[in-house]
Formats: sequence, structure tokens, C-alpha cells
Amino acid sequence: MNWSVYIILCSDESLYTGITIDIDRRINQHTTGLGAKYFRNRSPKELAYLETGHNRSSATKREMAIKKLSKAEKTAIIINYKNTSTS
Repeated sequence: MNWSVYIILCSDESLYTGITIDIDRRINQHTTGLGAKYFRNRSPKELAYLETGHNRSSATKREMAIKKLSKAEKTAIIINYKNTSTS
């Protein structure tokens, strides 16, 4: 299966990191309150980062590595992603 690691920019400007096999379904779950508890007091603002091509194990490892980063380091990943995605 093709797993993805994603970062969502939230309404309170925080960053949420997760993994999924269906990004559209997962975003919809977060938006409608059926996703992570993290979104009970905030809402998803935009999908800021998407990294595909993982299996479950590598996606989980990458998610944990990203979650250990500072907000500034996560922001740098997002900026780099947006710069390479629009080129």
C-alpha cells in the first residue's frame, strides 16, 4: 500500500502531522470532526505538506521524526516542499 505523511496547518497556526493511505478521506475526517482529537478545538486550514511513497512502517518512522522537529524546522520543510512543488 502507498502510505503518505502529511502536515496540516491549523486555524491556530499550529502544525499537525499524520499518516494515511487516502489523504482526501483523512482531510475530510479532520474537517468534519471524525479525525484526530487534536481538531476538536481547532480546524484544518490547509494541507501544507504531503510526502508519498511510503509503506506503513516507513510512514510511521517519518511521522515520528517530523513530530520531533521544532516548528521552525517543520516550517522549513513546508517552504521547501512548496518551492519544489510549484517549480
